[in-house]
Amino acid sequence: QVHLVESGGGLVQAGGSLRLSCAVSATTFSAYSMGWFRQAPGKEEREFVASIARDPNFSYYGDSVKGRFTIARDNAANILVLQMNNLEPEDTAVYYCAAVKSFGTFTAYARTPDFDFWGQGTQVTVSS
Repeated sequence: QVHLVESGGGLVQAGGSLRLSCAVSATTFSAYSMGWFRQAPGKEEREFVASIARDPNFSYYGDSVKGRFTIARDNAANILVLQMNNLEPEDTAVYYCAAVKSFGTFTAYARTPDFDFWGQGTQVTVSS
């Protein structure tokens, strides 16, 4: 079983930055492909934000965050990070960390059904 705990959310003004972290309890964190999703107020679906393969050099981003957000992982510390810059009110959402055990070193995923483990989420609110 893998346990994920997000932190770092909060209230920030438009144009500001936040850094989200996801602590992962897994004996072999490096065996998991990881991702960030978000769910905005009133939306039923979780939106893909970013994902990263087992090899940290391979990452993918949703169109709405490209150029503003950066995903990274520290396999030694079992931590996934999402650096969010130039935040916009439209980024307001609950942000979720997700994990799936992956046999592919360079494979990252972008759909919620691809992931097996989820955190409880952290709230990000961007004021205009």
